Amino acid sequence: MPLITRSPDTGVWLLTTPRTSYALRIDGTGAPCHVAWGPRLTPEEADTLAAPLAEPSNSFEGRPPVGEELPVDGGTRYGPPSLQVRHADGSRAFEWKPAGHRVDDSVPGREELVLEFRDRVVPLAVALHYRVRADTDVIERWTVLRNDGDERVDLLRADSAAWTLPPLADYRLSHVTGQWSAETRLRRERLAHGETVLTSRRGITSHHANPWTMLDDGTADEDRGRVWSTALAWSGSWRITVQRTPDDRAGLTGGVGHEGTFVPLAPGEEFTTPVAAGLFTDGGFGAASRAWHAYVRTHVLRHADETAPVLYNSWEATGFDVDEASQLALAERAARLGVELYVVDDGWFGARRSDRAGLGDWAPAPDRFPHGLRPLSDAVHRLGMRFGLWVEPEMVNPDSDLYRAHPDWVLHLPGRPRTELRNQLVLNFARQDVADWAFGRLTRLVAEHRVDFLKWDMNRVFGESGWAGPEGGNDRLWTRYVHQLYGVLDRLRQAHPELRIETCSGGGGRVDLGILARTDQAWTSDNTDAVDRLGIQRGFSQVYPARVMSAWVTDVPNQLTRLSVPLRFRFHAAMAGLLGLGGDLTRWNEEELAEAAALVARYKEIRHLVQHGDQYRIGDPYGDGASAVQYVAADGGEAVVLVFRASPRHGSPRVPLRLRGLPSGVRFRDTGTGTVHHATVLTEYGLDVGLPSGDWASAVIHLERVPDGAGDRAER
Repeated sequence: MPLITRSPDTGVWLLTTPRTSYALRIDGTGAPCHVAWGPRLTPEEADTLAAPLAEPSNSFEGRPPVGEELPVDGGTRYGPPSLQVRHADGSRAFEWKPAGHRVDDSVPGREELVLEFRDRVVPLAVALHYRVRADTDVIERWTVLRNDGDERVDLLRADSAAWTLPPLADYRLSHVTGQWSAETRLRRERLAHGETVLTSRRGITSHHANPWTMLDDGTADEDRGRVWSTALAWSGSWRITVQRTPDDRAGLTGGVGHEGTFVPLAPGEEFTTPVAAGLFTDGGFGAASRAWHAYVRTHVLRHADETAPVLYNSWEATGFDVDEASQLALAERAARLGVELYVVDDGWFGARRSDRAGLGDWAPAPDRFPHGLRPLSDAVHRLGMRFGLWVEPEMVNPDSDLYRAHPDWVLHLPGRPRTELRNQLVLNFARQDVADWAFGRLTRLVAEHRVDFLKWDMNRVFGESGWAGPEGGNDRLWTRYVHQLYGVLDRLRQAHPELRIETCSGGGGRVDLGILARTDQAWTSDNTDAVDRLGIQRGFSQVYPARVMSAWVTDVPNQLTRLSVPLRFRFHAAMAGLLGLGGDLTRWNEEELAEAAALVARYKEIRHLVQHGDQYRIGDPYGDGASAVQYVAADGGEAVVLVFRASPRHGSPRVPLRLRGLPSGVRFRDTGTGTVHHATVLTEYGLDVGLPSGDWASAVIHLERVPDGAGDRAER
C-alpha cells in the first residue's frame, strides 16, 4: 500500500505511517489546508473530514487563525504567519496559486509529497515538502522558496511548517527551559490563550529553550494519552509560536530566525528551510519519547548502530595546565579502569594558559608538546584507547595570532565595540574564507596527530552580529552561519570517515536534530552533579536518546553544587547515557580505582541496552521515593533498570517500581542475584528494590529472559 495517496473525489492527500495518518487538501482559494492528524484513517474516512474551513462567525474574525498548512501574511489573516514576504515595492502579501504536485517514491519504504505554488502577482515560488517512512510515525516537513523575479524579496518569516491540532477539551504544552549548567528542565503547563513564543535569539540552539514541543489535552502521562509533538532540525536562532485561539483551537508554527531578522532572497536565489518533524502517539509521553529516540537512531545519526566507547576527559584533572607528561600519566590510569577513548581538553594549543589567549591558534604548544601531539596520540593508542581533542573552531581570543592577522573575520559592526564574552569573539563562519580556514586547519590536525574524536565546543553566543560585506549580510548571517558550520562538519567527516564528533556549547547549548545529523553525541551539561543530572537527563530524554547523551563521573564535592554523593551513585547516574569519566584520577586512591574499574566493567555489560534499547522513565527523580530509568532490548529479551533514591523519609512507604515494556507471560532472571521474576508481576505489581539505607542510594538491575523450560534457583 502506498504511503501517500490522493482522493480523486475530494482531492485529499493522505499520508500514512505505521500507526498514524496526516491529511491535507487544497481549498477553493488555492491555499493548502489541514484536514487531520492523529490515528490511522482509510482514504474513505479521511474524505469525510474534508469539509471546507468554517466561515467566520462575524465580520470581525477573518480567516480562521489555525488550519492552513503554512499560514501566510495577507488578506484577512490575523494569526501568526508562517510565511511573511516583503517585496521590492515594500508591499507584504502572498496569495496561493497551485502550480502542480508530485510524489517521489523512488526509495523503498519512503515517499515524499511536493505541493508546488506560486504567488498570484509576483514571481515567487513556494514548494511544500512532506516525507513519510514505513518504519516511523515521524512526518518530516520543510518549505522551499525561490525568487523567479528580477528584484530582491525579503523573507521576513519563512517557517518550515505549521501544525494544527484537532479540537480538544483543553491544551497543555510541554517544553524545556534552562540556563547554563541547568539545561532541559521539563515544563508541563496549561496552554495560555493567545500566542506563546519559544525562541533563541543567540545564534545557537541555546541553553534556555530547545526547539521541540509536545501538546496534549492535559490528561496524558508517561503511559497513556494522546500526544502531538514537533521538533525543528536547526542549530541557530529559531522561533516556535504556539497559538490558542479564543474559540479554543490550537496550532503552532516554527522555523529559523527571530523577530527583527529576515532572509534576503536575490533574483534566482532559493531558500530551503530546515526540516520540522512531527509525531502523534496515543501512548503518552513515554511512547512519544521512544518514537523520537528510534527516529533519531535510525534516520538522524550516521553511526547509531556503533557502541559508543567509555570516555575519559582531562579537564577537571588538569585545567589549562596541560603537557605531555601529565596527560600520559592520566591516560595510563584511565586505561587501567577500562576507558576506551582518552580526550585532551582545553590548554594543549598555542599560548593557551588561561581563557584569555590562544583560541584560534590550533597548533600544539611547543613548550608543552615539543614534538607535537603525535607522541601522546601514539602512546594512547598503544594503551588500547582512541585519542580525542577538545577544539573550539568558531571562536577566537583577541590575544591570538589568528585575530592579529584577521581582525575582520569576527562578527562585528564597523565603528562599534566588539563585546567580549569569556574573553573571546565569534568568528564569522558565514564567510567562505573563514569556513575554508577552519576545515583546512582541522583536517590537518586530525590527520597529522591521528585524532579519532573531536569535542567540538562553542562557548559563547552571538554579539554585534554584523557582516558588512555582501548585500543584506547582517541578515544573511543568521542562516548562512549555520549552513557553513554544517558544511565544515560534513567535509570533515567525509575526509575522515572514522572520525567521531561530540557537539558541545558550554554544555547543552547546541543540541537539536540538525547538529545531531552531523555529530555522534552531545555534551548534555557542564553540570556533572549526579543529583542535578537526573533532572537534566529526564528533560533531555523527552526527544533525544541515551545514545547521544554524554554523562561524566567527576569528583566531589562537585565543583558547582558542592554536593558529595557516593561514587556508586555518580556512576549509576552517568550510566544512563554514554559513560564518561572526568575526575582527577591521580587523586583517586586504590579502593576508588578498583570500584571504578568494576563499575566501568558493569556498564560495558549493559551499555548495549542503554545505547540501543527502548527507554522507560519510572517515577519522579524530584520525589521522596525511588525513581528509575529502564531500557529494554528490541526483542524484549533483556532489560536493565537504573534505580535512584535521594534521601529516605522516615515512615514513607516503600512502593515497588512497576517496570515497563516487558513481554507478558515470560520470566526474567536478575543476573546479579539469580532471582527469577515473572514479567507480569514486574509490570503489574512491581519490583521491590532493596536499595541500601541512607542518602544517595542507587542500584543497577539487569534482567535476562529465562528460556522456556529452564531451571530456576529461586522464583518470585
